[in-house]
Amino acid sequence: MPIFKHREIELFYEDIGEGRPLLLLHGLTSSSAMFYREIDFFKKERRVIALDSRGHGNSSRLEQYTLQDHIEDAIALLSHLKIEAVDVLGVSMGSYIAQGVAIQNAEKVKKLILVATKSYGEQSSMAELFDRYANKFDGLSLIDKFSASSSYIYHNQNRVDEWLSQTAQNRRQLNMKEQGIAADALEKFDFRQQLAKITAETLVISGTFDGLNPPEKGRETAVFIPDATFMEFRRSGHAPNVEQPYLFLGIAENFLE
Repeated sequence: MPIFKHREIELFYEDIGEGRPLLLLHGLTSSSAMFYREIDFFKKERRVIALDSRGHGNSSRLEQYTLQDHIEDAIALLSHLKIEAVDVLGVSMGSYIAQGVAIQNAEKVKKLILVATKSYGEQSSMAELFDRYANKFDGLSLIDKFSASSSYIYHNQNRVDEWLSQTAQNRRQLNMKEQGIAADALEKFDFRQQLAKITAETLVISGTFDGLNPPEKGRETAVFIPDATFMEFRRSGHAPNVEQPYLFLGIAENFLE
């Protein structure tokens, strides 16, 4: 797995296949390993690049960082690889990073897929979920909260469990402190007034049962991006690419082509 340094931070990434580049950006506390299905699918026709964001996977673990750091890391990777035109697919946290890249490097991003997304947040989506259902989570330890939250986040738990297990086998996992640092990086961001700068053809995908970033947040994001298309997967929660994988890959392939 290749590594490059950005401002003395070690960042790991996958770089597989040949053809038009596709950058994959993973979700909070996960890693590029979560894209094992997408990498296997798209590498046949494309050059697939999947980054381990700082604080995640095999990249450097830090005491503090921000969403803007994530965005600048992704832009630096594209420059490091001398990529002038790229399509970007981001899931959850990765979709926020993708929005930032498409805003700040609009000339490079040609097509953009935002999955389980939102365009602003005062705190992490998980913290928002705990507040939204305070009567269900009050009094629980943090570990118990995370355990109990799954039914509010996903629809097809069996597929999600298999995916999480497969992902965990291939990358170092975050401990509780590192998870907290990662979540703190997503506080107080707001792209709504900047989304009009995006020139990429954009597809936004949400899951009906997503309690973290409900469909209305994805729909709102699509409204702010010029000519964006919004789709709602009716049998998915926060991981449409996992819960309805064949539908997702077919739609993503068609859109990217």
